[in-house]
Amino acid sequence: MTTASFDERLQRAVERTGTLACIGLDPHLSKFPPDLKKTFEGRTGADRREAAAKAVLAFNSEVLRLCEGKVPAVKPQLAFYEELGAPGWKALEETCAIARRRGLLVVADAKRGDIESTARAYAHAILSDDGPLGADAVTISPWLGIDAIEPFVGAVKEAGKGLFVLVRTTNPASALLQGHGDPTAALVVARALGQLDLPSIGAVVGAQTPRAEVAAIRSAMPRSWFLVPGYGAQGGRRDDCLAGARPDGLGILVSASRSVLYPPADGGSWSAVEAAIDAFATDVRS
Repeated sequence: MTTASFDERLQRAVERTGTLACIGLDPHLSKFPPDLKKTFEGRTGADRREAAAKAVLAFNSEVLRLCEGKVPAVKPQLAFYEELGAPGWKALEETCAIARRRGLLVVADAKRGDIESTARAYAHAILSDDGPLGADAVTISPWLGIDAIEPFVGAVKEAGKGLFVLVRTTNPASALLQGHGDPTAALVVARALGQLDLPSIGAVVGAQTPRAEVAAIRSAMPRSWFLVPGYGAQGGRRDDCLAGARPDGLGILVSASRSVLYPPADGGSWSAVEAAIDAFATDVRS
């Protein structure tokens, strides 16, 4: 049973590793090393899903070995596992278990967003220590309404888990909703989250969010952690990613996946992946 709050555990993990880096476990099968790709290429249907899931677990196991002691957290994107059906979900369960054994916090990138009993079921499936994943935190969407967050708050208060709420993303059409109004809808959400006064409820704030918006969101959520996607392959630079840091220099967890997992050097060898992890961790040191 988890005893410390998520924000306390995350802060300790950052201080222990000395970095704000989070490795996204996004298994793009087309980018896998040749020895793993050959195990599922040419197969179809259930046979392919089973073989691909085994390759995903083998890939993740090696990545997690390379991450141990170097970064505080990993972030599996659930869609890549769900597309492989039951074998993919099993690979995700085992990935989360391996990460925990290696001392890594697990942020489940699920982007769930629903209300009442459905949201409680999502929270149990992803966050409960008795559930299949037992993740430390989850990404959720507030755009159905703030009541989509409330069923997850019990896991924060009672089980020491964390939430990263989609406040300001930087996909091309995000401004249609998030930038609407004055104050913007994103800032309205941030202020509502800030009023909960729970540091373990954080925000997803894309690396390319304009600095003025980042500052406003930080003002609304002064103690919370921000999960910042967009580093590397999506064009985010170190200074962009760290713009929303708290006065203590913490409060930011920077996520990278493709630029770290599939580096072009040395044909994508494991030594190149290790070097990319090390370089990323060093670039976003706390």
